[in-house]
Amino acid sequence: MKRRTLDLVVSVGGLVLAGLLLIAGLVLTSNANFAKNYVTDQLSAQNITFKTADTLTDEEKAQPCVVEYAGQKLTTGKQAECYANNFIGLHLKSTADGKTYAELGVPQSQLRAQVAEAEKAGAPNLADLQAQLAEVSQQRDTVFKGETLRGLLLTSYGFSEFGTKAAQFATLAFLAAAAMFILALFGFTHALVTPKTATFAAPEANEQDRTPVGV
Repeated sequence: MKRRTLDLVVSVGGLVLAGLLLIAGLVLTSNANFAKNYVTDQLSAQNITFKTADTLTDEEKAQPCVVEYAGQKLTTGKQAECYANNFIGLHLKSTADGKTYAELGVPQSQLRAQVAEAEKAGAPNLADLQAQLAEVSQQRDTVFKGETLRGLLLTSYGFSEFGTKAAQFATLAFLAAAAMFILALFGFTHALVTPKTATFAAPEANEQDRTPVGV
């Protein structure tokens, strides 16, 4: 194969690959921008603001990200992760001894049954059982709201991370496209300066072919 032909084929292939990488980078950038804007819009609509530094409790001050974002409005995925895990999660641990919504269903059901039996029997501890049931029900309602909001915020955080990864891959795609474009230019330049008669990996002549005619 002629060396110039090989250079041209490889260079054209490099340009095509550079174009594909450029398109991939543009698509990834678009997806990254969409994820970032979507998360910001959704979180801003919740109108959540971190407590100011002077109102933080000692437990809250022990959470570095809560101190970092103190007084700021929640608009980013990283802030959502912090608010979900280091603020809501912190307070959920101090509610009902850290029991989850599902776990609180057991004592709530038991107390309901005990209250029903006490009402039928006219038991003197009815008021106490009713108070316990009201407390557990309130705790379960609080935990449910906290777990729901925490889950929604972590979902937003996860979606924002997809956007971040897309932006990183977009940068790599752009760099690879630039590298392929430069290499393709070098290939075209080499093709122009290479003699038309130059070949690539041409087979060497054997000894018999090298013997002068007539000897």
